Amino acid sequence: MNENCFVTGGTGYIGQHLLALQTAKGHPVTVLMRKPEALPALQLLVEQHGGNGSLLRAVAGDLAKPDLGLDAAGLLLVGQAKVLFHLGAQFAWGLTLEQARAVNVNGALGVAQLAAKQGSRLLMVSGFMLENQGHLQRVGVDLAQPARTDWPAVYRRVGGYEGSKLEAHFKVLECMQALGGELTVVHPATVCGHSQTGHILPAQPLAELISNLARGKLSAIPGTPAHWLPLVTVDFLVELMVAAAFDPSQVGKQVLALDERTPNLPGMLAVLAESLNRQAPRRFMPISVLRWLLKIPGLPKLLSTSPESLDFIQTTRFDTSATKALALKHQLVWPDIQQAMQATVRYAEPESAQA
Repeated sequence: MNENCFVTGGTGYIGQHLLALQTAKGHPVTVLMRKPEALPALQLLVEQHGGNGSLLRAVAGDLAKPDLGLDAAGLLLVGQAKVLFHLGAQFAWGLTLEQARAVNVNGALGVAQLAAKQGSRLLMVSGFMLENQGHLQRVGVDLAQPARTDWPAVYRRVGGYEGSKLEAHFKVLECMQALGGELTVVHPATVCGHSQTGHILPAQPLAELISNLARGKLSAIPGTPAHWLPLVTVDFLVELMVAAAFDPSQVGKQVLALDERTPNLPGMLAVLAESLNRQAPRRFMPISVLRWLLKIPGLPKLLSTSPESLDFIQTTRFDTSATKALALKHQLVWPDIQQAMQATVRYAEPESAQA
């Protein structure tokens, strides 16, 4: 069935590919946009990714405003959606608590309240660090009673962006439980480019890593041989999101979108460097030392690295059995992650990759 959908964050990287997949499957989609007059440009992007731009319509709104900034006509339009996909977030390193909360927490709660009120399913995109229980405890999240968490303290430890994503997750869970709404959460790993085209946007963390390699800014491997940066290709991620969103068995579930075949960091850097015709770094630098160095004024900018990004490089391994079962049920095929990394390099750094 071609069900109506509502999407926040549709102009972002994951959002573009989600809209392409939804419309390719025949789903009409309403997109929340601060500037709805930019819809034609978004339709063109979606068509370039294989979607049907004619199935898109825009509604004016803003996640930072009460009731998402929707007027009465907008609320009626959104009310037609069977599933609300919440991807919208302010992504940047160095956000203050107030900046991050305005969109990432309050906006998420606004979408959750709207979904519950109109009886729509909510598919929320969160992050894979929420599956790392040890990390959550270390940064101060009270897993037994999340409402008792000292969130300002968590923000100080992990930064505004990640702190707000953690807080939003637990507050949306609480909200939907209280309102009796249907919720499915997808936790993506670091997003790799499209498995075939390599399409990725420059602000994506993996694109920044590739850029640092291409420009010789990465002279050492953060961590140890056991550290890794888990990946998921953007096309497989959105396929998993759509499958979970319309699967009744996934109501109340949390889906970990992570490819366990991602190489450890030395192996990943070797694949990326070879694709760039560069020499991969071989020596290691402890995360604690790198974090200390990045406190030096000007060094994060010089190295194009934020200390907030270091938490995502870890040794923890994750249980993906439930995700594999979901993919198998919906006949989703995991792309070859190494080939996807190579395609991403070719897209992000075409001159270096061709040298």
